[in-house]
Amino acid sequence: MERLTTRGPPGHPHQGKASACWRLTVRVLEARNLGWTDLLSEADPYVTLELPTVPGTKFKTKTITNSSHPVWNETFSFLIQSQVKNVLELNVYDEDSVTEDDACFRVLYDVSEILPGQLLRKTFSLRPQGQEELDVEFKLEKTSDSPENLITNNVLVARELSCLDVCLDHAGSTTTVTDQGKLELELVLKGSYEDTQTSVLGPASAFRFHYMAAQEGKLSARLRSSASNSWSSDKSAWHLTVPLRSLAVGKEVTFHIPTTNTPGVRLQLKAEGCPKELDVHLGFDLCAEEKAFLSRRKQVVAKALKQVLQLDRDLQEDEVPIVGIMATGGGARAMTALYGHLLALQKLGLLDCVTYFSGISGSTWTMAHLYGDPEWSQKDLEGPIKYAREHLVKSKMEVFSPERLVSYHQELELRAQQGYPTTFVDLWALVLESMLHDQVMDQKLSEQRTALEQGQNPLPLYLSLNVKENNLETFDFKEWVEFSPYEVGFLKYGAFVPSELFGSEFFMGQLMRKLPESRICFLEGIWSNILSLNLLDVWYDFLSSDDTRKQHLKDKIRNLEVSPASLKTSSWLEASWLQPGTALAKAFKGLLTGRPLHQHSCNFLRGLQLHRDYYSQKDFSTWADCPLDSTASQLTPQEPQLCLVDAGYFLNTSCPSMFRPGRRLDLILSFDYSLPSSFEALQQTEAYCRARGLPFPRVEPSPQDQHQPPECHLFSDPSCPDAPLLLHFPLVNASFRDHSAPGKASLPFLPSLAGQTLGGMACELPGVPMGASGRRGHQASSTQFWTWQCAGLCWGRHVPAELSAGKVTVLLSCPHTSLLTSAVPGLLCSPGVVCGNLGLQRPSCIIPICSHLHPCLAPRCWRARQLGPRGPLPQALRFS
Repeated sequence: MERLTTRGPPGHPHQGKASACWRLTVRVLEARNLGWTDLLSEADPYVTLELPTVPGTKFKTKTITNSSHPVWNETFSFLIQSQVKNVLELNVYDEDSVTEDDACFRVLYDVSEILPGQLLRKTFSLRPQGQEELDVEFKLEKTSDSPENLITNNVLVARELSCLDVCLDHAGSTTTVTDQGKLELELVLKGSYEDTQTSVLGPASAFRFHYMAAQEGKLSARLRSSASNSWSSDKSAWHLTVPLRSLAVGKEVTFHIPTTNTPGVRLQLKAEGCPKELDVHLGFDLCAEEKAFLSRRKQVVAKALKQVLQLDRDLQEDEVPIVGIMATGGGARAMTALYGHLLALQKLGLLDCVTYFSGISGSTWTMAHLYGDPEWSQKDLEGPIKYAREHLVKSKMEVFSPERLVSYHQELELRAQQGYPTTFVDLWALVLESMLHDQVMDQKLSEQRTALEQGQNPLPLYLSLNVKENNLETFDFKEWVEFSPYEVGFLKYGAFVPSELFGSEFFMGQLMRKLPESRICFLEGIWSNILSLNLLDVWYDFLSSDDTRKQHLKDKIRNLEVSPASLKTSSWLEASWLQPGTALAKAFKGLLTGRPLHQHSCNFLRGLQLHRDYYSQKDFSTWADCPLDSTASQLTPQEPQLCLVDAGYFLNTSCPSMFRPGRRLDLILSFDYSLPSSFEALQQTEAYCRARGLPFPRVEPSPQDQHQPPECHLFSDPSCPDAPLLLHFPLVNASFRDHSAPGKASLPFLPSLAGQTLGGMACELPGVPMGASGRRGHQASSTQFWTWQCAGLCWGRHVPAELSAGKVTVLLSCPHTSLLTSAVPGLLCSPGVVCGNLGLQRPSCIIPICSHLHPCLAPRCWRARQLGPRGPLPQALRFS
């Protein structure tokens, strides 16, 4: 492996300490009253012992045949670091010579209660009144080894690494066998980053392993002829085992691997220490780059506020408020509506008052496109809006043309060659790029730093969720992952990497293999990854009723108010038995919770270990919202890869970024693109934040506001001085009846259309020659009339008043799908902004309908169809 020069991220001091290792001795004594697991005989039990914080080490007792009361009396030892969370796993199996061994049960035991120098005997019971018992003795002793250098943020611990270089001794090696062909060498070092390396021996044969300096593993080497199909079973020839503890740091040692017909192969081994600095930032503070940005941005905000508020003096730095935009998801609906909100802020002179800009799902499509221009907020946003409109109304059939499919395949092949794991989500990212841009966008997340160099734009923050690939539904395990142009990381663990290194391979906080930075489209595919569903997600999101999903989410949030750690007694991990269940039960659970179209990203937490007091740290417990958070071996540092999904799987909010320590927002602008309720997502967000102890303002809209929501709502919490003010802007509100733009009253309403069907409404098409007339007696005039009819739905007396508004450019939208767009209503609506139907080949005009304002529409999903003559459809309709 290529030797890499590691460095510590600038401005990220880590907390280092030296700590000695301890010798843990475990003696497995006996078990009693084991039940029958075989059909015709008693169990053939054995016990395995494993400590996740001692990688590469796993022990197994001998098998006692046909016994319900096995006696082992076998002793094993581990070299452990007392500063990390050491949880011993003891598994009892029933050996089976025909099928896979049956897992009887498992016990997890936190060894922190063992006092040094004292013998402790424990009896573990399967159940409080169960008959099955296991007796084990423990002893902890201090070693004379040198202290280990640790780096920690009191949640994660990076342990000291060593490197082992292995190369061929050219002077004393025979690299070929004349009658058998070339020799192939396999090297195995369990618990190392590389684990196993295999290569045909040649003059340039060289290997490198990275492993914990305190590891007591061994290097195993095996030789075989390339003409052979299997490794030799002769342990005396073709094999070599070297204990790591026998290698002195900095000293080169030569070993000989004997062979049967040749002099053999000589290998040179040399162990060295690794650099002390980390490439992963372990800390919950903001990175140095963001702190510098805040200083620059405050100058811009101060100038904008002085102009907007017409102040007669300049604001001091401590007087400048921190304002953040919190945009929800909603596919193309969120994308188009966010453009409208930003345009309105720009016209009001308020866009330069915003410091942070967070989004999820469809909102990130707008953000990623805008930040491709370093000066986007200083330019007229009509240009990006026109660009988005043109690409949304285009036919999407071209996205799946043979030429495009070939280009997707070539791109995925290139990505695999670069070293990235490729999944169906990467294909979704390329399709999304074609739909939104119709071309390859060679932009990267780290390049957005250019848009922040002078503080000229808000800092964009993109959110995703890390979930379990198998075994758990999204509600039961999810972790917030934040992406910014500066860094990417976990809010819960306080671990971040530079954005250009996301996707590269790390081990114990150090960069092992740097990969080319992904294009922004692959990140957009992650941020809006709705494909990695399991069957439970499908049930709650699509098949169950809204009330069922709301109740399920409410129950999950309510459960967060009681922390798993608060329920844990001293014996919770001390004697926790987990029944594995039958093979059928496992298969059924896997069917429900497995994610066939999973997403894979390299896990930059790999190798890092949990601090012994990690759960008591406030920074961790704030975001510890899953039962597994109290089980260190089940958390993300133990996973080989990440599985990232759309944050909307859990909550349609981007608020977690607003509450990261060091940001301390004074005002949040909440842009909500959820349907159908104007406050549902915000109230769920409040409940979640309060369960996590975050200072979120109280969201208590009046019944009148819930029925007829105004364009803007102010929420606060006077009892909590740390809670920011929150201005909430619903997607659809009642104010758009009276105003067509900020401060501009709309034209008087025309007479009611009650009693008419949608097919009887004449739509004036400006600039189109006179042609056929509409139905229901409308007279032809100097313009051509087109007729639209609601599919199977008569309006009767339920015609909404906004359909009677005159000379207002409108947008027609189905409120039950994110594939169609909707206009930005109310105060922040810009007349003339029209977006097309993402699902149609020809442009069409869409009327936004809010089902909670018009209950008669709630049960139906409706669309419009053309009844008039054929021809290109216009992009704007005006009701007359």
